[in-house]
Amino acid sequence: MTANNNWLKWAVRLQALAQTGLAYGKDVYDIERFEEIRQIAAKMLVEPSGLPLEQVEELFCNETGYQTPKLDTRAAIIQDKKILLVQENDGLWSLPGGWCDVDCSTMENVIKEVREEAGLEVEVLRLVAILDKAKSNPSRSAHHVTKVFYLCRALGGAFQANSETVASAYFALEDLPALSVGKNTAEQIALCFEAHQAEHWEARFE
Repeated sequence: MTANNNWLKWAVRLQALAQTGLAYGKDVYDIERFEEIRQIAAKMLVEPSGLPLEQVEELFCNETGYQTPKLDTRAAIIQDKKILLVQENDGLWSLPGGWCDVDCSTMENVIKEVREEAGLEVEVLRLVAILDKAKSNPSRSAHHVTKVFYLCRALGGAFQANSETVASAYFALEDLPALSVGKNTAEQIALCFEAHQAEHWEARFE
């Protein structure tokens, strides 16, 4: 792990400890200390991120209660030995998906995300994998993220450009476009192909 990654890891841990302390602490002096620790954690990210402190605090210190991982759901839709990807505003491609809404199960969320990003109605066929982003994706995050991949079947619909995605297309595994690796890697997409081809599949997990 590089020094920069160590700084991120320490900042994330300090923020989590401070947030827990603020949620369960009773002593007014302890609350003040936890607030100070949380601000220090935010300041640690200002220089490497290049963002102003106010924005870092908004993105990084905006939750209450015990800190838990965020859930990201992704849909693998495979037809004719090709997988559906959507292109985002930055030009990179990913499996349709996104953060899990608080009022959705992971399966409900992946159906919703495919509808919003790819314009398709789908049914979920099987769970492919539950992966730890910190272990599986090279892109670092100030939040710990658990990624859930589902194999889905398209039932109908058509793509329409929207605020999140500008195009959609099917790609063969050996001909993938430039990927948004924080959201999915070539290895994760290969795992989805493997799950699609298997008669019986045991979900991978970390």
